[in-house]
Amino acid sequence: MWKKKLYSSSQISAILSRSVASTNFSSSISISHCCNSSIFNSSSLFPSSSSSFFGRAQGKPFHSGRGLFFPTSISNLTRDNASFLRYENLFCSLSKSDEKYHCWNCGANADNSTPFLFCEACRSVQPVNESTDYFQIFGLGREYKVKVEELEKKYKDWQKKLHPDLVHSKSQREREYAAEQSARVIDAYRTLTDPLSRAIYLVKLEGVLVDEEERITDPELLAEVMELREAVDEAEGTRALNEIQVQLQEKLRYWSNSFEDAYLNKNYEDALASIRRMTYYKRTNEEIVKKL
Repeated sequence: MWKKKLYSSSQISAILSRSVASTNFSSSISISHCCNSSIFNSSSLFPSSSSSFFGRAQGKPFHSGRGLFFPTSISNLTRDNASFLRYENLFCSLSKSDEKYHCWNCGANADNSTPFLFCEACRSVQPVNESTDYFQIFGLGREYKVKVEELEKKYKDWQKKLHPDLVHSKSQREREYAAEQSARVIDAYRTLTDPLSRAIYLVKLEGVLVDEEERITDPELLAEVMELREAVDEAEGTRALNEIQVQLQEKLRYWSNSFEDAYLNKNYEDALASIRRMTYYKRTNEEIVKKL
């Protein structure tokens, strides 16, 4: 329905046509995407009721096919506005009724209860679906606390199906799918098993911009970081370094818990503050590991 309305506009039909023409229709998921274009930055092109215009529920955010996050108000569509963010990998959640997964090889319909990375019917590896986030890959909800043992088990189960060495005699197409899927599962596992990486990933999924190279501006944190680095530089022997390492682990646990509380309460400002602390404590710990 929304495509008809998009094509009825002479101002954007050419852009939409180019986007549709460049879409890879070999994917195993059939969903509707909107193109990413600078023309969408102009609020004058859209009426105030643009939620229904885009074919989404009123008040719900809209994700385009190329990683743009559109806020609930079209009038806020400006690159200078904090509510307009661009990510290379921002995942959207689709309802089960919108998902139409099928195997590229045998055409079998997928079981929507699990991520469709592998077809059980013909034992074929499927192409990567970017709308499946890292938590979904392992059958988890978007929660900060994870059981690493269970995560490791599911990771090994996936690699028994997706590892490139298992499809070396199959088609070039499936070998490429296996390489991509295996690499993505590895990245998902590494991200979710590390408390800091998991925290950063969670807030990014919520549309919060995280500057991982941000400089310290908090005077209290700056003073603490400098003191820790001096202690590491002046430490004599393994015992002294281990004592500092124990203190860092305690700080990491404290701020990890602080992040979880902030995330559960959707207090993203405090969540980002916790992430900054965890980032510098982790870096200091890595310096100690190098010296040990």
